[in-house]
Amino acid sequence: MNSEKEGVTTSAEQETAGQPIAASHLPSSGHRTPVSTYRIQLGPEMTFDDARDSLDYLERLGVTDIYLSPILQAAPGSTHGYDVVDPTRISESLGGREGFERLADDAHKRNMGVIVDLVPNHMGVPTPIYHNKALWSVLREGPNSEYAEWFDGTEDSDGILMPFLGERIGTALAEGKITREEMVVPGFEDEGPAPVLKYYDHVFPVRAGTESLPLPMCVAKQYYRLAYWKVANEELNFRRFFDVDTLLAVRVEDPEVFQATHALLFDLYADGKIDGFRIDHIDGLADPRGYLRNLSLATGGAWVTVEKILEPDEELPQDWPTAGTTGYDASWRISQLQIDPSGHNEMAAVLPDIGAVPEPLSVTIEKSKREIATESLHAEVYRIADLAYQICHDDIMLRDHTHSWIQQCITELVIAFPRYRAYVVPGEPADKEAIRLVEEAAKVAATRLDPQLLDTLDVVVNLVLGREVGSASRAQQDIRDELVVRFQQTCGATTAKGVEDTAYYRSSTLIALNEVGGSPATWSLAPDDFHSWAAHQAAYWPAAMSAGSTHDNKRSEDVRERIGVLSQFAPQWRGLITQLHPFAEGVEPETENFLWQTLAGTWTDDGPIEIERLKQYMIKASREQQLWTTWTEQNTEAEQTMLDVIDAIYANEDVVGTLADWYKLTNPAARVAILSRKALQLTCPGVADTFNTCETTQNYLVDPDNRRPANFEELSAMLDHVTEHSPRTLAEQKMFLTARILRLRRRRPEVFVGPNASYRPLACSTGHVVAYARGAEAQVVTIAARLYRGIQKSEGFTDHTVVLPPGQWIDVLTQKEFPGGEAKVRDLLERFPCAVLENLDDNPGTETIAAIPEPAEKTVEKPDMLSWLVRRFSKKNDE
Repeated sequence: MNSEKEGVTTSAEQETAGQPIAASHLPSSGHRTPVSTYRIQLGPEMTFDDARDSLDYLERLGVTDIYLSPILQAAPGSTHGYDVVDPTRISESLGGREGFERLADDAHKRNMGVIVDLVPNHMGVPTPIYHNKALWSVLREGPNSEYAEWFDGTEDSDGILMPFLGERIGTALAEGKITREEMVVPGFEDEGPAPVLKYYDHVFPVRAGTESLPLPMCVAKQYYRLAYWKVANEELNFRRFFDVDTLLAVRVEDPEVFQATHALLFDLYADGKIDGFRIDHIDGLADPRGYLRNLSLATGGAWVTVEKILEPDEELPQDWPTAGTTGYDASWRISQLQIDPSGHNEMAAVLPDIGAVPEPLSVTIEKSKREIATESLHAEVYRIADLAYQICHDDIMLRDHTHSWIQQCITELVIAFPRYRAYVVPGEPADKEAIRLVEEAAKVAATRLDPQLLDTLDVVVNLVLGREVGSASRAQQDIRDELVVRFQQTCGATTAKGVEDTAYYRSSTLIALNEVGGSPATWSLAPDDFHSWAAHQAAYWPAAMSAGSTHDNKRSEDVRERIGVLSQFAPQWRGLITQLHPFAEGVEPETENFLWQTLAGTWTDDGPIEIERLKQYMIKASREQQLWTTWTEQNTEAEQTMLDVIDAIYANEDVVGTLADWYKLTNPAARVAILSRKALQLTCPGVADTFNTCETTQNYLVDPDNRRPANFEELSAMLDHVTEHSPRTLAEQKMFLTARILRLRRRRPEVFVGPNASYRPLACSTGHVVAYARGAEAQVVTIAARLYRGIQKSEGFTDHTVVLPPGQWIDVLTQKEFPGGEAKVRDLLERFPCAVLENLDDNPGTETIAAIPEPAEKTVEKPDMLSWLVRRFSKKNDE
């Protein structure tokens, strides 16, 4: 492919920029760097051919690269593709290799690149298992299988644990629920009828030579161990994706396994069908840096981003050959610019008002991680402790550290660890940052341990850091190395399940903050803090992704912004919830708070979110919360109470009317937040991603709600409309803004992505604006309003100004021109809450704009509107 076409940064630009640090995180010479991506959620209703039909629309929208969810063969019925069962085939249900190549060829004809989501950490354990031929082979042939090195547990004397029985195995055998039969196994038809074990829909292979044994003995003699599902939390002997037994980890650190599981994608890359990769769950791998180096070597230095959650003070290791993260770090910072710092106390006060006993987020996180480490991930923690005990037991210098003491220390260290993981590589000295993280976690762990265990804790710290400890012989080096890796992988899984998937569902002060990769402890972000982060990104990670919404988000970008707006109306919101509270009787308080905020965030011009979508979300959120119901121990009576409350809310005209009035009151603030966020996300440093229809307003909630297929015909019609007519609705305005900025990016790729895509804050006289220039010569300027309520209270921007760089500027949204120098904010933001200016003195040619939007209708809040609502509602209650 020709990488020097419009919308692609080139190697020449990279190599002449004089920024060696930044350049190390750009693709190698001749390889494509996307300028913008569009995430397409493939599935049964969005095949490769369906995606191909969207290309005309995406091209007109201004997208430079399509970004596909996983394309390899997944488990039957998969709606997401992350449960790959055969890495040697392209998904047949999506259209197979021929369908994918048609899509790729058509995209490339339009000079659009193709990015694919790659899942290296795990494979699916389907039902029946024979759909995963590699796993079936390992279960049938054990260590003799050609795939024996792919998975953990094959070296165990009992074989891989298969915890899929609904009762203890003795009961299942006694009641005849496990049977032995003969069948032609799909995918192995050439072998003819073969003996299998069946348990309901589950089918397992039978080891050669055991088919004639009595059934109990036959079951006992397999290369795997059938077990009750609850056994997994105690005796698991394979690594999984977090605590999901049906996602079995793969040893991609083994060179042969790496090559075997990636060969097809590498072939497609070499053939020019694929241009780059998004790597799923990089922290699950044994050696993330080593994996990325292998990937870089195999592709010659392709553009690669990694799904990595960073703490606010954390940065990707500089020695990773990757363009950067997939954009969670950008997403939460942009959102928090619209959170009112003065709203915290009132929002926090809602909880005790409705009967909750709030606690600091740090306490909630510690409790949640403790539950995960001692319950659902107990087997993983126990495995680390067992490795450490083996080392100590076999070393005379360490023998008096018991298994129980070691396990207590390991448990507390995992819980106290403040990030997903430290990057300690066996055989290499731990770097200063890894040492600091482990030692700081040890200090916290020490406060939670019996003082008599502190010497054992010291041993554990040295072992997880790969240091010399015990006798000088360093016996059992393989076990020591495995401990170093397993500890880090378990820290990541405990953090993911304990923080994002549990604590963030429990803490409900402002749920917009509780997002994957978010930082709710930060609450609000000031423009200067955002500028500092963005300038660093431009210098060091100029081709990372910037994300608005993702398939893993708990809420779409628009829902987060509408909920975030509550912070600007916190006293009024608190008063409103006091009045609404009686209508949620019987619902646990934190869950009730979740419910009201979710309703506020998902409300539309047509009213509340569809009731079934809300119910499905609230059930999932409540079970993830694990306070009064869980996935494994469902409190069906309490769940039904909550569902009945939702029915009653939707049936109550006063409740619905009051929430509709709230929506109207806060809609101007939401408009500012939604459009400003989009402008910032599409123009801040990095490759701007648009997720699955989020070029217009969406009220998506957590998966599977956010994985519904896009209706590209409707989107295309909307794009035609906003191209020919002035956008009126907020949905149309967001589409209009997105298209104008994406086309600008495509015209001026060097301004936004790559070594010349510099970032410079612009001087403003108000904190209600975020303003910056992009490009080495300041070719594009973004100005975005923030905190509408404060602007409103100040009666607008009055005489506030922003200093534009020299030159003549044109707003790509309104076509209004401005000279360089001091400009009135009110003039810049007259029609939209944001402006994106292009320098006319250095203009590669702007598109002809058919329509200039009229000023949006201004909504003036009545000063007493909220008090009137509360009085009205109180009167209805009295009646």
